[in-house]
Amino acid sequence: MKTIITGSGIGIPRNAVPNAMLTTLMDTSDEWIRTRSGIEQRYYADPGQGSAELGAIAAQNALAAAEREPADIDAVIFATMTPNYFFPGNGPLLQAQIGLREIPTFDIRQQCSGFLYGLDLADSLIQCGKHQRILLVGAEVHTPFMPWERGWGITIGEEHGPISEEDYAFNTSIRDRTVLFGDGAGAVVVEASKNGDRGFLGAKLFTDGSNAEALYVPGVGFRHRPYVTAEQLEKALPIPQMDGRTVFKEALSRMPAAVRAVCAAAGVAVDEIDVLLVHQANLRIVEGVAKQLGMSADRVPHNIERYGNTTAGTLPILYHECVADGRIRPGMLICFTALGSGLHWGAALYRA
Repeated sequence: MKTIITGSGIGIPRNAVPNAMLTTLMDTSDEWIRTRSGIEQRYYADPGQGSAELGAIAAQNALAAAEREPADIDAVIFATMTPNYFFPGNGPLLQAQIGLREIPTFDIRQQCSGFLYGLDLADSLIQCGKHQRILLVGAEVHTPFMPWERGWGITIGEEHGPISEEDYAFNTSIRDRTVLFGDGAGAVVVEASKNGDRGFLGAKLFTDGSNAEALYVPGVGFRHRPYVTAEQLEKALPIPQMDGRTVFKEALSRMPAAVRAVCAAAGVAVDEIDVLLVHQANLRIVEGVAKQLGMSADRVPHNIERYGNTTAGTLPILYHECVADGRIRPGMLICFTALGSGLHWGAALYRA
């Protein structure tokens, strides 16, 4: 028995935000953003539209592609670091929004590696016989991380500038992070199948908590009393803090090593991979991973230029687009790889 993907879908908000729009909020430029990240635009959710809502859109599209009804699903795995509420997680919200039965839902948070971990969890649940058909969602709405009350409405056309000099200076002080992120969701239906050689071949997942503070949110945590204060907000502690150099270095070494490890475990050569799907955090990282593995650009697709970093949403969005445009075809060997806050990283092999 194998675990196969029978359908995929995405949920993208309507508000495209090109780099030029961000120049009204901070000292930046299209060239500055493209040079450092490869990003040309990203999408921002409407007010009141959370990761659960985007995930629901992606899930419904995945169900349609798989030719399945909500009643056919017997478990949900929802990967996100930006849930609608601190608790509960997005699993029950998705269950209610798309009319699923009273099935178990799992909320996982491995940040940028969330969808990758979700794939391995789904495969494990199916292989042990506990579930037969699982809806796996990766979705994020990052905009609330950013202090866009200092001009957020401008980005989606709800307000007009200019913003104050003080707000402009503050936004500029965190531009190295805020220009990177977008909002979006992807979903897949995974099922048990005895039909042929298609399916998951294995995964290798890793965690190293010694580097947890290389990429983390220092505020709004339960080590604080209370967990959020006005002082934290004033110091921008709810905004992700990142040691970009460390994350870049770790990504360029850890992801290629994970790809090699999963290939070795499955008894295939790296050269046999037809399509490598890399977490879309930074175009330079994607290109660097490809170079480390000796893979040509045509085998390592990217879409970060259009979406930015959608964290747990990057891999399913990229997978869906590659299936839709024919870059992923039946019989191809696909490898997923990601590294994210934790640090969590890994790779998974799949025969389409």
